[in-house]
Amino acid sequence: MVAQLASYIDHTLLKATASATDIDRLCQEARQYGFAAVCVPPYYVKRAHQQLEGSGVKTATVIGFPLGYVPIEAKCTEVQQAIADGADELDMVINLAALFSGDEAYLKREIESILPRVKEAGKVLKLIVESGLLSESQLIYCCRLYGAYPIDFLKTSTGFAEKGATLEAVKCMRAHLPPHIQIKASGGIRHYEQVKQYLEAGATRIGCSASVAIMQACLSADSKPGQ
Repeated sequence: MVAQLASYIDHTLLKATASATDIDRLCQEARQYGFAAVCVPPYYVKRAHQQLEGSGVKTATVIGFPLGYVPIEAKCTEVQQAIADGADELDMVINLAALFSGDEAYLKREIESILPRVKEAGKVLKLIVESGLLSESQLIYCCRLYGAYPIDFLKTSTGFAEKGATLEAVKCMRAHLPPHIQIKASGGIRHYEQVKQYLEAGATRIGCSASVAIMQACLSADSKPGQ
């Protein structure tokens, strides 16, 4: 159960104050537990990629983070640099300003500019919709819009907004996304029981900074009689 749980987790450190020592520790922990990926600031992608070489743990980073409203051209440049630095997975914030303005043409142009670059490089794209800021109808709209593209994941949150992931959002996303698109839940997930609930609700990846504490809780639960 422990190894299985670890394979769902993106071990994450995106604080602006994260140091090189912090990133090295993050990568060491990811190697130790066998997490799916580490998610680090763009500045640290090269370092994380080098630290994780040969481990099987992927290097993930963020694009247009955390507000999403930088121009498409800027996001394309970020994507190209992240890939050149060794990123395997890219977590990109959609342009929420365009979403709230009802500018579907812009949102389509954005994904159609970014997605080919990611796919040509054989990398994984996770789109962050910041579900805690959306109404249910807006979240369903995002599922239908992005469900028409071969993205890999729709992701709930950056973890930087007032409200992060909710079980309701994940269930809504699973109900309205095509089966080929996975769900990453992130933002405020700090406990083992929460992780289990999100996986049961349909998430297949969990982004969190409390990954080690979650794994320790899982180990403790596994060691109890009858588990």
